[in-house]
Amino acid sequence: MGLLFMSPAVPGQENPETEIVYLSGTGPDDGVEWDFFCTAGRQSGMWTTIKVPSCWEQQGFGAYTYGVNFYGKVSDPGISAEQGMYKTRFDVPARWQGRRVKIVFDGVMTDARVLVNGQKAGPLHQGGFYRFSYDISNLVRFGEKNLLEVTVSKESENASVNLAERRGDYWNFGGIFRPVFLTSFPPHYIGRVALDAQADGRFRAEVFTGEALDDGFSVSAQINDMQGNTIVETFEELIPRGSDRVVLTAHPAHVRTWNAETPHLYRVTFALKREGKTIHTVTERFGFRTFEIRKGDGFYLNGQRILLKGVNRHTFRPESGRTLSREQNYADVRLIREMNMNTVRMSHYPPDVTFLDACDELGLYVLDELAGWHGKYDAGVGRKLVEEMVVRDVNHPSILFWDNGNEGGWNEELDDEFACWDPQKRPVLHPQQDLNGVETMHYRSYGETQEYLRGRDIFFPTEILHGLYDGGLGAGLHDYWEMMRTHPRCGGGLLWVFSDEGVVRTDQGGRIDNDGNHGADGIVGPHHEKEGSFFAIKEIWSPVVLLNKSDSVPAHGEFLVENRYDFVNLRECSFVWKAARFRAPGDGEAGHTLVAEGSMEGPDVPPHGKGILKMDMKGMPAGADVLYLTALDPGDCELWTWSWLLSGDKRIPADRKRIAPDILETEDEVVVRRGGREIHFSRKTGELSHIAEGAKVLSFGNGPRFVAFRRSDRHPDGWVDTEAPTGVDRTYRDISGESRLTRFHATKEMENVVVAADYSGVLNRVRWIIAPDGTLQLDYSYRYDGVVELMGITFQYPEEKVISKKWLGAGPYRVWQNRLQGTCSDVWENQYNDPVPGETFVYPEFKGYFGPWRWVQLETTEGRILMATEKEDSYFGIFTPRDGRDALLYTFPETAVSVLEVIPAVRNKVNTTDLVGPSSRAQHVSGVQSGTLRFHFNLH
Repeated sequence: MGLLFMSPAVPGQENPETEIVYLSGTGPDDGVEWDFFCTAGRQSGMWTTIKVPSCWEQQGFGAYTYGVNFYGKVSDPGISAEQGMYKTRFDVPARWQGRRVKIVFDGVMTDARVLVNGQKAGPLHQGGFYRFSYDISNLVRFGEKNLLEVTVSKESENASVNLAERRGDYWNFGGIFRPVFLTSFPPHYIGRVALDAQADGRFRAEVFTGEALDDGFSVSAQINDMQGNTIVETFEELIPRGSDRVVLTAHPAHVRTWNAETPHLYRVTFALKREGKTIHTVTERFGFRTFEIRKGDGFYLNGQRILLKGVNRHTFRPESGRTLSREQNYADVRLIREMNMNTVRMSHYPPDVTFLDACDELGLYVLDELAGWHGKYDAGVGRKLVEEMVVRDVNHPSILFWDNGNEGGWNEELDDEFACWDPQKRPVLHPQQDLNGVETMHYRSYGETQEYLRGRDIFFPTEILHGLYDGGLGAGLHDYWEMMRTHPRCGGGLLWVFSDEGVVRTDQGGRIDNDGNHGADGIVGPHHEKEGSFFAIKEIWSPVVLLNKSDSVPAHGEFLVENRYDFVNLRECSFVWKAARFRAPGDGEAGHTLVAEGSMEGPDVPPHGKGILKMDMKGMPAGADVLYLTALDPGDCELWTWSWLLSGDKRIPADRKRIAPDILETEDEVVVRRGGREIHFSRKTGELSHIAEGAKVLSFGNGPRFVAFRRSDRHPDGWVDTEAPTGVDRTYRDISGESRLTRFHATKEMENVVVAADYSGVLNRVRWIIAPDGTLQLDYSYRYDGVVELMGITFQYPEEKVISKKWLGAGPYRVWQNRLQGTCSDVWENQYNDPVPGETFVYPEFKGYFGPWRWVQLETTEGRILMATEKEDSYFGIFTPRDGRDALLYTFPETAVSVLEVIPAVRNKVNTTDLVGPSSRAQHVSGVQSGTLRFHFNLH
């Protein structure tokens, strides 16, 4: 039933529109207090009040259960199974006398018994995520107070419902968690409408009345666009005597089709008439579009092949559980689209209807899913829930597929039930199985994905690159996507998962609980904190791609662009360029200052085509350090911003006063003095040990040392020991070896002091030049021949003394070898942080690997450390990135401040690094590696 409009009654005549009165709020922000009694757990055994809608755990009642901890169990003493008893009194307007009245529940977890004025409203409803209603016309008292009583059982009496809905990898909640409202309409009424609107303009509507009707009834329809312009004048059909169904058809000549890139919508208003008089009207929003699966080929929308790129998404917020507002649902859609995604899967149950409204309006393709995580509904309750799901959602143009369960949670007896209620006959999928010519297998390795793509059916994995903390998702996606998007039988892929499902535990002081690693799989945090993968995905899935992107701006300002849109010509997009100068290390602020800017219209490049974007280089001012180029979609939203460094920008601060350094040698040290500052080197190791100035000490030193790691199950030639104990693939061992000092000396050269050390072993030579302006230059070389997953040089510094870092380079997020995308060149800054993955959510992370870079400045309690590089393709490491408490991704040897030629890849929750593509592989290195660093120190 269309429930889009609410109108007051027209005095003196019957109102033909459906009227709606909410008995609850519409979301977590406007809940209405009802009386409530909880039978067990917190605040149980007494009558009090609760906000409706809500998940009662989040209101301080009952107990928490994470479903998968009781996987496959019909019952268990540890499963919270409390009941909630609700009461509220409500008014029914006297003017509704003679009209039909229904009470509608948008979602109740899990079983619901409903009484109105002490009488049963209808049969027990089972299934937590579905809209259901009862006709209570004969139970209510018009113009008086009425009593509504609802008994909600968190665990269903039907074991199959519990196995399908409540033993999954997500939090179980209880309660009336979606809105409750009354609807009122005339005695003869339109019960529901199911639409089929094709891309060529063919329109077909199946209109069902509430009951079989006599002679003299008809249904008319009129189609308008969203601006109110009439597209199809009124057309009408008589309802056959004794029927409750009529079919209306039309065929407008020119329609604007719906797709996720240009989501054009229309409204159709139906009128039920008796002897020509309108007695009931219903309005539905819809879109003209044709979706088809061409077996052995791909997915086609409106005749155009499309690739689905997107994510799985739970209905969730930390404070309110599964109770969301309209604004929150729209925000989710906007955030998904911000990552340049076009698809969302409803894992693992139907969403709020306002989420589907947002997908229709803003543009996202949807896989709408019947619950069934691994367990499945029995046929009896399953048929009822399929009906409720499809009847509610059938007219949303965003829905391309119905999912019958997940990963074995499908009852095959239900596969044909979807088409009973859907005139479009949308295809049905079994996520993680091959059905209807679509193979949806989950979490295949890179090599296995290649094998699946060689099959005859379309490969469309509905879960890939399982996130965990900072692993998976964007890490490895570039390799997968470059393989998948170019394959003739790939339908796309969906990442797991949109956000962490960390709940605010009202029984534990409000801490956010992901149930260990179970819920910590998101691209964004529980409050939608953007993690590094967010921006990597945004760049990888940008529909506008620069094919000749390199370290330098192309000659004559001609950029070769590829249009990966399916429907939009790039002439509908625009581009903005900015030339800027970076702030210097000593400036108080990070970022850059704008020098010049301009804009360009997009070139005429059709979908899936290539062309030239021409930028007028004459407008480029001299002296700029960086060029930014931003692609904007037709709605002026950023698709991606690319950056090019235009200058070396080796501006390293020096002391204003020049003081020639001298040398002081002791039995244990070589000390280079420059005024009151002393730079101490160890005779035993040849390493810088610390810097001092009077009583002040800067504890930067114990380096440079060569450092290298390799996975603990990897042999020196690169192959992996498949018989290694479980978990060894997640640990890394130090393979740096020993470099023995063979020669160490300090000399004066002109105004400088040179301190040099030669080694046998991997580290070859270290040469320090201390200049009169207070700068230090370090030249170093080493040679390692073999397989590594981290390699470079490192210094030590106490982590507890670090306050912040500022750097010129790629940022602001750290990178991994298999996640270099998602950054931009600028001067970035962030304060020290050390969040525990899955428990605290501070981004960007301070620790990890960053680059490419030009300089980095550490602010510490002892002073300031500035380090700059001459290389343009290296990385700097700041301490050891923290894994979750369960160490499921990596355990690295400890490092502090490092300059690296090789950085590690990061695995995902399912696959180790050697299984997720070329960019994740260990590196074979050989020959001499050398570099030059420059330092400047200030002591506090």
